[in-house]
Amino acid sequence: MSQLSLYNLQVQQLSPISLEIPAGQCITIAGPSGCGKTQLLRAIADLDPHQGEVQLNGLTQEEMPAPKWRKQVGYLPAESAWWRAQVGDHFNDPDPQQFEALGFTLEWLEREVSRLSTGERQRLALLRLLSNRPQVLLLDEPTANLDQATARQVEQLISDYRHTDQAAVIWVTHDSAQHQRSAHHYCFKGNTLEHCTWN
Repeated sequence: MSQLSLYNLQVQQLSPISLEIPAGQCITIAGPSGCGKTQLLRAIADLDPHQGEVQLNGLTQEEMPAPKWRKQVGYLPAESAWWRAQVGDHFNDPDPQQFEALGFTLEWLEREVSRLSTGERQRLALLRLLSNRPQVLLLDEPTANLDQATARQVEQLISDYRHTDQAAVIWVTHDSAQHQRSAHHYCFKGNTLEHCTWN
């Protein structure tokens, strides 16, 4: 059971944010480009300086070594980084069922990263993140470069993971349909994050 709690979290131009995401719950966040969505996720992942407090199951970032925190609070950037030549060099314990859910087989581990399309890198980066079994998922537009059918596969995999592993999820998206499928939606209005509804 993984609860993520933010207490007066402040980064760059954003007003302080206090928010709780219970285990197994997903919230979506919308807002115009440059409003601070990515900065918020990076602060929660302890990748950027910030003020306020972030807790995972009652433990603060300061109480947990940074590498352990970043493994438990997994951040998926909009553009994934790959630092070795082969896909398999980035995985320790790949899950065949998760690969299959996104249209891959484990044979893809032998592929060269340089020969992957943008969408393939995006999906494989998500699988790489899930292979660490994080308690929290911080997702920065994970379906932005995918066709509708593939995007729904990604949505289903994330939904299955958060229910099975009781992970808390924060999902940044510009897709109004994804917001409507989420239980709780937030939008940036100016530099303030507010609960919002979608018609």
